[in-house]
Amino acid sequence: MSPAIILVHSSLLFDPKKLEFLRDVTIAVNSRDGSIEDVYPRRGDSIPEISDHDIDLRGKVVMPGFVDSHTHIFLHDYSERTGAEQMRDESPVERVVRATNHARAALLAGYTTYRDLGTESLGSADANLRDCINRGLIPGPRMFVATEALASSGSYEIRRENRAGGLLVPRASDPCDGVDGVRAAVRRRVGDGANIIKFYADSRRKLMQFPPSKQPDDILFPPPANRRNPAVPCFSQEEMDSIVREANAAELPVAAHAGETKAALMAARAGVTSVEHVLEDTCGHWDELFAALKRQRCVWVPTLAVMEREAPNETFQAQMLAVKRAYDEGVRLAAGGDTGAFAHGHNVREMELMVEAGIPVERVLEACTVGGWDACGRDRCGFRFGWFEKGTRADIIALETDPRADRHALRKVSFVMKDGRVWKQNGEAVNMICNTEWPQDPVPEEWKPEEGYGFLGEGY
Repeated sequence: MSPAIILVHSSLLFDPKKLEFLRDVTIAVNSRDGSIEDVYPRRGDSIPEISDHDIDLRGKVVMPGFVDSHTHIFLHDYSERTGAEQMRDESPVERVVRATNHARAALLAGYTTYRDLGTESLGSADANLRDCINRGLIPGPRMFVATEALASSGSYEIRRENRAGGLLVPRASDPCDGVDGVRAAVRRRVGDGANIIKFYADSRRKLMQFPPSKQPDDILFPPPANRRNPAVPCFSQEEMDSIVREANAAELPVAAHAGETKAALMAARAGVTSVEHVLEDTCGHWDELFAALKRQRCVWVPTLAVMEREAPNETFQAQMLAVKRAYDEGVRLAAGGDTGAFAHGHNVREMELMVEAGIPVERVLEACTVGGWDACGRDRCGFRFGWFEKGTRADIIALETDPRADRHALRKVSFVMKDGRVWKQNGEAVNMICNTEWPQDPVPEEWKPEEGYGFLGEGY
């Protein structure tokens, strides 16, 4: 049995609160509850005596576990199959098996927390997967899930033309309309176990009018301003306001998908926790948007990694410039790549792109740790993680090289601890066996329900 306190020794540690790399720091981890007990400096790099239970990470770069602020655990790389095909054609069993592999890959890549923003046609299965991880059935990051995203009727659906024969496809969102309708939808998400409410502030919802240009037979009908299926708002300002108010009543954060600055500005004015993507500005709203994001303490998750893969190069380069400008103007950023559209385990590409955009490495690391906690709702999420302090979760990773000198250092994770448990050591996966410590028959007396207490809980 492990001791109650495990000491983790470092010679170089990144502190995201101070934005500094500190020398010779030891972290005391409470192995019983998975929290940090103490953080203290040592005198010099030497350690008089190292216990067999201590963890020696000297010679590596120690930092808090990464947080990916925009993921889809049930999606896999779009180069293998488009998102629409995955939602339409892959069985729920296949998608859950894939997600199990995705969770493991993410954890071993140093991601101890995932903010998963929609199952993409798998209902509320992300809440079930989250609970399987929490119960120790499979390894994976701590997950905060949205279940189904909210969208207005007809705005985020799988394209289908042959409806005459009764073609059925899974729904891609929870459709809702009107101030009362969106309130009811938020309540459905709360009831299904969501940690966060996500809604589509806009969408390329004219899909039947302007099908993707990859279609074998393009429909030659010019969209307005020569833009094929532009993103247009899905909700009115009143509806967005109502979503946020109802989520606030449930004490849940809110994430808003926005392709255009117009809808992002509406979402920011409504008081969302974060806006996602924002890759186009055809209305000249960047100045207003940045001001609103700062005023509302709203986080921007720009998802550069998926845009590098999916957007035209001109659009991607413009977004890189916008992200640098947002940083310069003091907009709060979090790192999330829309992981799933590209492979889980390759999440760090988002941070590499933020560095390439001109943001200092220290600020990027802060965006992927404390910034991720902000995007998850801060104290509303129920945990504190992303920095080293007494009472925060013991999420600790180690890099083989210094990210200030090696642009690929974030890919070289050789140690991973989550909640005080080691999952990767010396570059090798450990403790990957599921929890098998279940009670054997007969059921212990103290586990048996008292008479008169049914499955609905006390008093039923």
